[in-house]
Amino acid sequence: MECDIERNLAHCTCTYTSCSKRGKCCECIAYHWRSKELPGCLFPPDAEATYDRSLKYFIEVWKDKV
Repeated sequence: MECDIERNLAHCTCTYTSCSKRGKCCECIAYHWRSKELPGCLFPPDAEATYDRSLKYFIEVWKDKV
């Protein structure tokens, strides 16, 4: 399966626009997971803007929203 970068970019909510992995979801997830983080697209906009991609912050942000 090939990555459809243009389609991915149309839905990418990450505000770090100079990232070389932007639109390449598989690369982005693998990159963040090596540091036990999650990509920005999994965070609500206000939380994504902090650039804190930690699992701890992810849980803190979402624990009362679901």
